[in-house]
Amino acid sequence: MSKALVTGGAGFIGSNVVSLLASEGYDVTVLDNLTTGYQKNLDGLTHVRLIRGDVRDAESMADVMGGVEVVFHLAAAVGNTRSIARPIEDAEINAIGTLQLLEAARRAGVRKIVCSSSSAIFGELKSLPIREEHPAEPDSPYGVSKLAEEKYCLAYARLYEMEVICLRYFNAYGLNQRYDAYGNVIPIFARRMLRGEPLTVFGNGEQTRDFVNVHDLAHVNLLAERARGLSGAYNIGSGEYVTINSLIEMMSEASGIVPVVEYVPPRKGDVRHSRADISKARETLGYEPRVGITAGLVEYMAWARAEAI
Repeated sequence: MSKALVTGGAGFIGSNVVSLLASEGYDVTVLDNLTTGYQKNLDGLTHVRLIRGDVRDAESMADVMGGVEVVFHLAAAVGNTRSIARPIEDAEINAIGTLQLLEAARRAGVRKIVCSSSSAIFGELKSLPIREEHPAEPDSPYGVSKLAEEKYCLAYARLYEMEVICLRYFNAYGLNQRYDAYGNVIPIFARRMLRGEPLTVFGNGEQTRDFVNVHDLAHVNLLAERARGLSGAYNIGSGEYVTINSLIEMMSEASGIVPVVEYVPPRKGDVRHSRADISKARETLGYEPRVGITAGLVEYMAWARAEAI
């Protein structure tokens, strides 16, 4: 039974990765400080133990690394808007926390790290779809810290005997994604719709996003772990895009709720358009998105209603 460590494993994406790993027979240790994670996300999973700790703490990292073969690094401060409000905390968690993890993994002889990165590293886009080679000119502290995280990870892969794969997620959504005022647009819209509150759209709503379901993200983490002799960075999205206006229509159809929409000026740090080129992940990792956004939103809105997010 392979022993895996999942940082941030009680959170949104992390808990879905843990669930898949447990179903595949891995022995999983979760490290999470439960700031944005929830212990209930792990309820009922076998061969999973939760340790409350922080990636910024060297002692905690050393304690959980013994015997670990693969690390799935998902602990992070997430979001452009949050990072603008709290840039120091963002850097401490994403950059320094990752460095603490890498040092502990190196000393413990971990063979593989799968790191969760973000399309925020690219900043305002110069071409679509976005290939891995697109210039990285982040527009927010979050994008800067995730780019630093990637660079640290890939430097360690070159310097030491470990493989590192960085997965650059585009707009993730799905089960266990709870409301966060700084978070993704889908849970924000879902919460307001379920409460009968108006939706706020920054700009005219014709900006585009590549939404990728968390089931697909969990699966590509497993594919990355099973790839041997490979290090590098990969764009992970659906390969498709929708406008925010279209998203509202789809969420309305998925929930049966017709919301009031209010349009306000655009926000600083938000990109206008986004769409991933996933050909590298498809060809190298065998990644293929399985969950279309229509089906994904039906599943998510039912979960959000049951959870009263």
